[in-house]
Amino acid sequence: MPAVRHRLLAAAVTLPLLTGALGACGYGSEAKKDTAAKVAPKGPKTDGLDQVRIGLFGNTTHATPLVGLQKGLFQKELGGTQVKSSTFNAGPAEIEALNSGAIDIGWIGPSPAINGYAKSHGKSLKIISGSASGGVSLVVNPKKIKGLGDLKGKKIATPQLGNTQDVALLNFLADKGYKVDAASGKGDVTVQRTDNKVTPTAFEQGSIDGAWVPEPTASKLVAAGGKSILDEKTLWKDGKFVITNVIVSQKFLKEHPKAVEAVLRGSVKTNAWIRSHPAEAKKTLNDKLGSADVAGKSLPDNVIDPAFKNVDITDDPLAATLQEEADHAVKAGLLKKPDLRGIYDLTLLNKVLKSQGKQPVDDAGLGS
Repeated sequence: MPAVRHRLLAAAVTLPLLTGALGACGYGSEAKKDTAAKVAPKGPKTDGLDQVRIGLFGNTTHATPLVGLQKGLFQKELGGTQVKSSTFNAGPAEIEALNSGAIDIGWIGPSPAINGYAKSHGKSLKIISGSASGGVSLVVNPKKIKGLGDLKGKKIATPQLGNTQDVALLNFLADKGYKVDAASGKGDVTVQRTDNKVTPTAFEQGSIDGAWVPEPTASKLVAAGGKSILDEKTLWKDGKFVITNVIVSQKFLKEHPKAVEAVLRGSVKTNAWIRSHPAEAKKTLNDKLGSADVAGKSLPDNVIDPAFKNVDITDDPLAATLQEEADHAVKAGLLKKPDLRGIYDLTLLNKVLKSQGKQPVDDAGLGS
């Protein structure tokens, strides 16, 4: 049974209204602005713009924008138009920034993209590319949990009520015959909602027995003595499911298609570089994570190595899995059924892919 993926935030509202409160995997809510350009703007301005503003998270699942910024690949494509980045720690804040015009393009998880589109009745954003797949695991204390049949009576953490990993775990438990109340997290297994930045400490102190979490949190738990007993990839066809998308304001897409295309060229070239230079890409990613405008601290080798390996970089938005994620959230009672028709516009991405001799990607019938 495919489980749902990357962050459906449940805020202080009743469960039937959770469509208005879906978030993203993150570690807080405020954005940090990138003030340093690795490659200076040079040449004509794209679409006459002084700058293009992009949003991202300081996670290994956002390797594309982090590496692309560090290598200056987006800036090279934008010429004289300066690329400016803001680092967010939660999906709602990035969606709010997109809606307010504070950013133009963002890397974000599927759940906040679904939520932002549904709340605006299809008028706020478009998903224009994929970026990453996978990177989620169930990590447990091996002294307390020996295997997947040993979860009854245990406490398993997820990042937040209704977030993507939360729904994934609820679906998995239901499929295995465990009964859990989605709202309270109480039942045969206790689903304990714990912020990702707190989870490693809670794990080490023994207040949780395991966690269903994204990278790099999963690898942090393994480094602390945990054991991964399930990679969520195994629950999906071909081991693929969307964890990070690229979204754009519909207004910006309409008014500045050349700038959007330039950013997508940078994204596709960055992904190709990451795949062909994995060792250097991992170091570049960790260097960017250590910069003051992102996480401010690089990850140790025993965390960055598996965290980087567990995430698959892709241009394909894996559109069919987005629909499945939404369907499973509805099934769990955490989301009103959204109309996702038109959420994708892959026209410019496929133009870029064709120009580089790559195969086009599909929108699973959810395109413009």
